[in-house]
Amino acid sequence: MSILSSILSVFTGGSKSSAPAAPAAEPQAHQDCLIHAEPIREGSQYRLAGRIEKQVDGETLQRVFIRADVFTSLDDALECTFRKGRQIIDQNGAALFADREKSRAV
Repeated sequence: MSILSSILSVFTGGSKSSAPAAPAAEPQAHQDCLIHAEPIREGSQYRLAGRIEKQVDGETLQRVFIRADVFTSLDDALECTFRKGRQIIDQNGAALFADREKSRAV
């Protein structure tokens, strides 16, 4: 994408590479983390996507996850995203944030 088209997309709201996200839902707490459900709209469906945040020594660390699952209902996508977030936290435990990276995909 050229610089000119990038600048133009700022004013027109368009972009070739990003799909509009679903409306935000209230984050859910699980253990000492916050799970943010952020399904990605793809046409008439929503892809399971979210992030997990944790405060470590006054710094917010985040782990982003995107899965192949798609849903026709936003409510189903949100519910499954929160369930997947809890599963990631439960399966990884303390190792999820042990590397102290500010942000990374899981």
